[in-house]
Amino acid sequence: MDKANIKKIVLAYSGGLDTSIIIPWLKENYNDPEIIAVSGNVGQADELEGLEEKALKTGASKLYVLDLTEDYVDNYVIPTMKAGALYEEYLLGTSTARPCIAKGLVEIALKEGADAICHGCTGKGNDQVRFELAIKHFAPDMPIIAPWREWNIKSRDEEIDYAEAHNVPLKINRETNYSKDKNLWHLSHEGLDLEDTGNEPQYEKEGFLEMGVSPIMAPDAPTYVTLDFEKGVPVALDGEAMSAKEIILKLNEVGGKNGIGLLDIVENRLVGMKCRGVYETPGGAILYKAHSVLETLTLDKDTMHEKAKLSITFGELVYNGKWFSPLREALSAFVDKTQEHVTGTVRLKLYKGNMINAGVWSPYSLYSEDIATFGASDYDQKDAQGFINLYGLSTKVQAMVNSKLS
Repeated sequence: MDKANIKKIVLAYSGGLDTSIIIPWLKENYNDPEIIAVSGNVGQADELEGLEEKALKTGASKLYVLDLTEDYVDNYVIPTMKAGALYEEYLLGTSTARPCIAKGLVEIALKEGADAICHGCTGKGNDQVRFELAIKHFAPDMPIIAPWREWNIKSRDEEIDYAEAHNVPLKINRETNYSKDKNLWHLSHEGLDLEDTGNEPQYEKEGFLEMGVSPIMAPDAPTYVTLDFEKGVPVALDGEAMSAKEIILKLNEVGGKNGIGLLDIVENRLVGMKCRGVYETPGGAILYKAHSVLETLTLDKDTMHEKAKLSITFGELVYNGKWFSPLREALSAFVDKTQEHVTGTVRLKLYKGNMINAGVWSPYSLYSEDIATFGASDYDQKDAQGFINLYGLSTKVQAMVNSKLS
């Protein structure tokens, strides 16, 4: 990349520590190019406050704030939830947001005639892959600048030093300098005391959790929620029709209040290292649980088991930045087929971090009380004898052969 030819850069801008110092750094190291900041609103709420003023003061020529919330929920979150996709228990909050943001980033870069796209992802993390694979999908010839792979800054403390030296305002300090990612689906925490896997997360410390409370501090009485689904998509909460986005936001409130959706894991990053993260996903955890409960009623055994296997692949593709890939699209087509009869109602009881089944109904239910009952039914139990004889035939033959050989 010839820096002299880079005259206009579109920057993925969050206003956090990394992207805040990138603007002056680009000015200093890329011959004072025009910097166009782009923030993708995927539900990070108060983090967007004052963003334009901050971007302009630190050297950007303009700021785009793209409202991607509906797109993010409908085209990334819900398809992933329908797939039941996880990555090592993680509900993929950052993983699903990055391709959505990157798509918007490319649209602005092409509109503005940018010479390059820049992001603030570190060379240790997964997000650099997620952003760059999405950029390559939509703009394969677009140069990409990743300052963390160029500059001499080695730590977040050194980033703060740089910010202070360049009068870049920050909302954090060295004592609360967790690396966080927030959107309407989740909040992640990394760094500081969490880097020692022997340290318990400070769930009860004021200010640590932002989307909810510790189960210890949750109410002593349970809260019931009822969710309606149509073809795997949530359409109503407690009998009130809502968009999926509205349902998630409401579930974040009720789930957070009841200490739902906390996860502390050491995960395997794509780049090869293990990393510890603490995640808050209150509404997402409830949706995954309710959807899974409904599938126990509406999916046949073969489909359910095969879907569970493929959900692992789906989760790995999303985590590894391959949202825009033929295989992910093919898996989504499979998932959509499985969801044709995932319609019904689920009731859950939320209590101090627990989600307890409290009822499930569906017009497509494959459960027959008349057949499964311990009482009298039309099921002929004598049929089981012939079934076992045939099912166990290979076992019997193998035993006979072994007996002759011994």
